[in-house]
Amino acid sequence: MKIVTWNINSVRLRAHLVANVLKEWQPDILCLQETKTLDETFPRETFSNLGYVYQHIQGMKSYNGQAILSRLPFDKTSIFDRCGRQDCRHISVTLQGIEVHNLYVPAGGDEPDIKINEKYKHKLDFVDEMTHWFQEHYTKNDKIVALGDFNIAPYEHDVWSHKQLLKVISHTPPETERLAKMKESLNWTDVGRHFVPEDEKLYTWWSYRNRDYKKSNRGRRLDHIWVTDPLKSGLKSFETMPKARDFEKPSDHIPVMIEVNV
Repeated sequence: MKIVTWNINSVRLRAHLVANVLKEWQPDILCLQETKTLDETFPRETFSNLGYVYQHIQGMKSYNGQAILSRLPFDKTSIFDRCGRQDCRHISVTLQGIEVHNLYVPAGGDEPDIKINEKYKHKLDFVDEMTHWFQEHYTKNDKIVALGDFNIAPYEHDVWSHKQLLKVISHTPPETERLAKMKESLNWTDVGRHFVPEDEKLYTWWSYRNRDYKKSNRGRRLDHIWVTDPLKSGLKSFETMPKARDFEKPSDHIPVMIEVNV
């Protein structure tokens, strides 16, 4: 099974880019974040025409929103509200004996201080809630995939400068420590780092603010795919698509794909 995650940053604006990636990679499942559209305006037909007729979506106008597109039928679909909010950050599907959880962790704003930045507090609370929730509802023996835009670059070489970003949201210790606890909750395997050693740079996001992002290469690894132990032995490959950052009017994130024997 090939599974892809991508923060598309407006699916209506970039539906043609999604279609191109689907044609090139031919995944079985594609999980999108930041679709930024209501359910009734989601471009369903664009993707069903390519064979992705099974679609689980939850959207809102202009912000957040998620979708799971599949060539395989769903046995179950779920929508979850997190931190007491209905802001479209967690959906899941069950198929082929596995559960896929699509997550869009809050970005957290600009100031890493919960006393003055409610967005940062929301982010930390969200990760804490997910940690406890996974522990309460599953065991390490369940076949689960958790993926999406986690908005956290956990390791030193997941950012362009570990020292300079320690006080920049996405790489601050309160975030990385919480994500580590979430990873421990079900002994998740971080597939990216399963295939790419931690001492090698690995990015999935480059800011729009950098005019020449390739030259500066100030990237971060914000997009992740995790699997539980029963799926770890079936991992076959991991791939990113850096060229997607060069698409016309691209997302600031790139697609990430794993192949796993389920």
